[in-house]
Amino acid sequence: MRGADVLVQTLAKAGVTRIFSLSGNQIMPVYDACIDTDVRIIHTRHEATTVFMADAWAQLTGEIGVALVTAAPGFGNAIGPLFTAAASESPVLLLSGDAPAAKDGLGAFQELDQVAISKPLTKLSKRIMSADAIASETANAIRLARSGRPGPVHLALPFDVVQADADSADTSPGFAAQNDALAPQTGEIAAIREAIASSERPIILTGPQLNATRAAALLQSLELALSVPVVAMESPRGLNDPALGGIGQVVGQADLIVCLGKKVDFTLGFGAEPKFGKNCKWIVVDADASACEMASRNLGKRLLHSIQALPEAVAETLSWEPGPSTNVQQQWLDAVKALTRARSYAATAGDGGSRITSLSLCEAVQRQIDQVPQSLFLADGGEFGQWAQAVLEADERVINGTAGAIGGVLCNALAARCARPDAAIFALMGDGTVGFQFAEFETAVREKLPFVAV
Repeated sequence: MRGADVLVQTLAKAGVTRIFSLSGNQIMPVYDACIDTDVRIIHTRHEATTVFMADAWAQLTGEIGVALVTAAPGFGNAIGPLFTAAASESPVLLLSGDAPAAKDGLGAFQELDQVAISKPLTKLSKRIMSADAIASETANAIRLARSGRPGPVHLALPFDVVQADADSADTSPGFAAQNDALAPQTGEIAAIREAIASSERPIILTGPQLNATRAAALLQSLELALSVPVVAMESPRGLNDPALGGIGQVVGQADLIVCLGKKVDFTLGFGAEPKFGKNCKWIVVDADASACEMASRNLGKRLLHSIQALPEAVAETLSWEPGPSTNVQQQWLDAVKALTRARSYAATAGDGGSRITSLSLCEAVQRQIDQVPQSLFLADGGEFGQWAQAVLEADERVINGTAGAIGGVLCNALAARCARPDAAIFALMGDGTVGFQFAEFETAVREKLPFVAV
């Protein structure tokens, strides 16, 4: 069995049903290996599209998203979207073809140190050096992508390695995330409960992994159990996110901020005054030690507790046992909901139908969204994207995330159709955004992946 066959069989065992790819010389053995399997290749027009599609697939399905590109220039084209996938906390596996390992240093076709390039953008970047190692290295990469704060990983596949015979196809110990070490301790949960109970205006902020599309039921359970407002933040606009209305006013009044997987970074004004009151206290829960350390640097003595634990596990544990609810807490909860639902534009901004405005356009799209039983909304772009995010409401949404990069929504829409075959999909994109990957409209037609694009 060739290394390419082992790779595809390993992916299939991990539950992979689709690979998003643009072909090239060094990865043709992988294409051949997919022919007699249930792993389908979705062929794109640009390598960046493969990673954008894998990102959206991972967000919507919770599964590993797999992108496959060829070596050197193909790999280079796929690099940028890794930054977006990392910021969106998406478990993505980038597989790239590579020059033959046996020809290292001899000037082989498209020879490039890919690991050095992708390492700063991934949780793991590795070049597989033997066919026997493909199964175990692939399984390890998938586990790591899913563990802790999810994110992208990269494996480089030398051409001679995927062509070589493999004697072993061991994939133990499986593909599941390994988060046992990140389980919250009883004392940590008690400390969070105590801090919330002793505050008058607490608020819980969650990051991309705990947004309304990926964890709606959990967020609702948490808010109901604690009678504390829970706000998911996934926009680079942060406290100026128009989709969150007066979130800036909310945090300015809060006396306790609990961050569950939400980094204390530029999106929160680094936690500094005057965005936050000088007496406001903080609790930060994050799977990554680096995020906890960053919070400590930004917050100093205002940081009550820094807890390295899985935010989802903490949210689940907190939602098991209802906390005390008072009239003051309920009033605060209602006030936060009103503020975050507030919008800065006037109700008459639609101009009465005499001309197209940002609001009237979005309202027209919303009327179509309201008519379908299952809807998914995607947005990307500058002001156009911000209007869409502020106005439109659907069952699920995917946006360009805290990375702030544009150009991915057309690709995201293709993956959304794969992940949600029965949903009506609406993709709103700015003129700059659509220009990046305009050729992927051909992919939508060829692969029969319909959606509405505005």
